[in-house]
Amino acid sequence: MNDSILDIVGNTPLVKAKRLVENPNVELYFKLEGQNPGGSVKDRAAFNMIKSALDRGDINNKTRLIEATSGNTGIALAMIAGIFGLEIELVMPENSTIERVQTMRAYGAKVTLTDADGGIEGSRDYAEDKAKTGDYFMLNQFGNNDNWKAHYKTTGPEIWNDTNNNITHFVSSMGTTGTIMGTSTFLKEKNNEIQIIGVQPTDDSRIPGIRKWPEAYLPKIFNPKKVDRVLEVSQKEAEEMTRRLAEEEGIFAGMSSGGAAAAAVRLCNELESGLVVSIVCDRGDRYLSSDLFA
Repeated sequence: MNDSILDIVGNTPLVKAKRLVENPNVELYFKLEGQNPGGSVKDRAAFNMIKSALDRGDINNKTRLIEATSGNTGIALAMIAGIFGLEIELVMPENSTIERVQTMRAYGAKVTLTDADGGIEGSRDYAEDKAKTGDYFMLNQFGNNDNWKAHYKTTGPEIWNDTNNNITHFVSSMGTTGTIMGTSTFLKEKNNEIQIIGVQPTDDSRIPGIRKWPEAYLPKIFNPKKVDRVLEVSQKEAEEMTRRLAEEEGIFAGMSSGGAAAAAVRLCNELESGLVVSIVCDRGDRYLSSDLFA
């Protein structure tokens, strides 16, 4: 029995891939972050950013929050802000799926949609301009150390313990980079030989949740020294693997998870041996209005 829904953030399942890996000497496990109460890995960061800001006195119950998001962080922030009785405005591109917008509003958030052509960068500019007025507090997931520390405190230890300290490679899509930064920091402290693999889209691909940032928008929390290797995946690869995850492994997820899985399977097929863990960021029901599963 739990006192609050916040008590079930984290401790998500780790499940072994049964059909995707052909290499008999490598095991691939998926960490199912869609099992978080808000439906994604971003519950961890959102909870830690809001709770830490409250504990430090940076914000209080009269503070108005604002944040730019491509979707999952916004949903997580909307849920957790509501639990703490905080007002929040979430800013996202107008081409975001309707499921994401409606979910944020269901949790009580105000949602502002910016021009699709401006992408998430335009949403970040809008939120930063409003924060400069002094009427809002911007959590700034792209530059907030409480983002990556959430994964240092939870995701990394969970993976280490659930693999019985045997993990050899960690694979994660890179968006805000909070997941890969925090998990890398923890795992490298335990065993510096563990390889950290970041996943980015190819130059001509659009994969929601994975970015290759322009220099001006590169997340301030990102430290390239914490990533041993970067693999690029195409939009087609990500889409096809997302569908394969559902059809062959029973894992219903979004395209960023498919991108990470595509990179992880590619990695598994080139290794002599190993235990690989790949992050499944969210659930696929957030993408049913898109053509991902058409």
